[in-house]
Amino acid sequence: MTALLAVEGLTKSFGGVRALDECSFEIAEGSVGALIGPNGSGKTTAFNVITGYQAADAGGLTFRGRAVRRPDPCRLQRLGLARTFQQPRVFPGLSALENVVLGRNQPWHALLRDRVPGPDRRRAEELLDEFGLAAHAHMPAGRLSYGQRKLLEFAGVLMAEPVLVLLDEPTAGVNPIMVKTMEDHIRRRHAQGVTFLIVAHEMQFVMSLCDPVIVLDHGRRIACGAPGEVQKDPRVLDAYLGD
Repeated sequence: MTALLAVEGLTKSFGGVRALDECSFEIAEGSVGALIGPNGSGKTTAFNVITGYQAADAGGLTFRGRAVRRPDPCRLQRLGLARTFQQPRVFPGLSALENVVLGRNQPWHALLRDRVPGPDRRRAEELLDEFGLAAHAHMPAGRLSYGQRKLLEFAGVLMAEPVLVLLDEPTAGVNPIMVKTMEDHIRRRHAQGVTFLIVAHEMQFVMSLCDPVIVLDHGRRIACGAPGEVQKDPRVLDAYLGD
């Protein structure tokens, strides 16, 4: 499979702490990859640097065969790369429907000109229905449960029809039923051609869903492969279980 995203030598330091240390990996088109590692291994920093929320000190990345010189979240979204966050980012005072519409990558004040344009409304309603949120379409997003806000953020990301979605801890803090719901949505969208890279701590979720599994430790890639291979890798066992 062709590399949809290639990360080469990303380095990022915060003071004297090197969060990413010449980190390199690839995500093939059509895959559901996982980025795992102990706490502080650099997973979320990698997401932030890739998507332009933080600037790298060194290194680079290629997306869809094109070098991305200065990653910018809005530009990358237009190119087909979108992401979620550990804590779901929604506008609590806007309705669920309006939150999804904003995923189209338009300024929030566009809603003031025409609360929700017709085509966008239909697309947003379809997504809310798909994610089991249709009954809450006109409810302020701040009144949704934590798990529902995670689903709402996911639906909003899909509004822009991305080719690659980076999911940061999609199953953190939710119950087992919501974990299964999230997995089902990922599988459904993957079957429709969307590629995923997922940061997660829930190993059963990762091992049943993701291939390849990329393991970071101290900001470096220490292993990459199929779930069964990674689980047996002594470097991975040492990173998780070592002193």
